[in-house]
Amino acid sequence: MQKAIAFLGLKKCSKPFKDYYSEWFKELKNVHLPQLRRAMSSATVSPAILTAHVDAMQRHFIAYYEALDLAALNDVAQALFPDWRNSLEKPFLWLGDFHPYLFTNLLRSFLEDDDSDEDARESREDFGKPWYLDMAWRSPPRALTARIDQIECGLRLMVPALAARARHAQAKFVDRVGREWGRCEGPSEEAKSAVEESVAAEMEELVDVFVDANRLRRSVLTDIVNATDVYQAALFLESLAQFLVGFNDKKLLAQFEKYKIPVT
Repeated sequence: MQKAIAFLGLKKCSKPFKDYYSEWFKELKNVHLPQLRRAMSSATVSPAILTAHVDAMQRHFIAYYEALDLAALNDVAQALFPDWRNSLEKPFLWLGDFHPYLFTNLLRSFLEDDDSDEDARESREDFGKPWYLDMAWRSPPRALTARIDQIECGLRLMVPALAARARHAQAKFVDRVGREWGRCEGPSEEAKSAVEESVAAEMEELVDVFVDANRLRRSVLTDIVNATDVYQAALFLESLAQFLVGFNDKKLLAQFEKYKIPVT
């Protein structure tokens, strides 16, 4: 892996990740989500066409996580502590991005939705989605539910382990930088050099933890798509994309900001 010393040299010239995310988000909202929905709302859903749009949506998410890895290598601070995230998004963040439990909890919402009566079917068709597509999650095979259980079990093991590594790495970072700063008498080139050396020595573990957390998010998303059929995957990815788009709804965000309790 790239040495953390590169972080010190590259962060001043690297493009802010928030600019990349803004472009990525616009493409998700204005291109991939509408195209997937059009394919899903067709009177006769073509598996081949739907598969192409599911693949495109998945690649879009994977490209984002790959870019996030590079952002962490260039400047782990902007990746771990994204101050450009809005107040609706921040409670859902874990080690710099959305918690992987978001994926599995969203997946569980499909399994637990057993509303399959005739009125529900007509309601879904009113929204332009054929009822037989929405019925894709009814009575899922045992192999699928077993695979989902495995994915969730893996998360329950990995999330606490990564959180512990992050706490340990941050504690070491703060301790070493604090000690080096304390040894120096006032601001000087010697103090700056000592602190930069300590930052470089301890930053690499923080980068490693972030990249591993990001790899976990990417693998969970891929595992879910691979475990499902094309109809199930389309519904899951549509809901995931809409969830992210909803965080940037101006009316919802304004209402949330309006009712925030001030700190006194």
